[in-house]
Amino acid sequence: MRNITVAVDDETYKRARIAAAERDTSISAMVKAYLTQVAAGETDTERRKRLEREVRSQIQGFSAERRLSRDDVYDRSR
Repeated sequence: MRNITVAVDDETYKRARIAAAERDTSISAMVKAYLTQVAAGETDTERRKRLEREVRSQIQGFSAERRLSRDDVYDRSR
């Protein structure tokens, strides 16, 4: 287990001590619970990869072999 040091202003520390006392816990336990919750969440990279997998799984009937001709792309028949 690692120890960390966090610097906060006096007012924040005072309010945190009161909140911890009201919850019958310590500031350290509250910080640990918060960091555990944050770390358990999905990172932005993980979320983007999940969304990409979801979108890719919904794409059906696409084939890179079925390409439009150059004339069709630019509709040069007009």
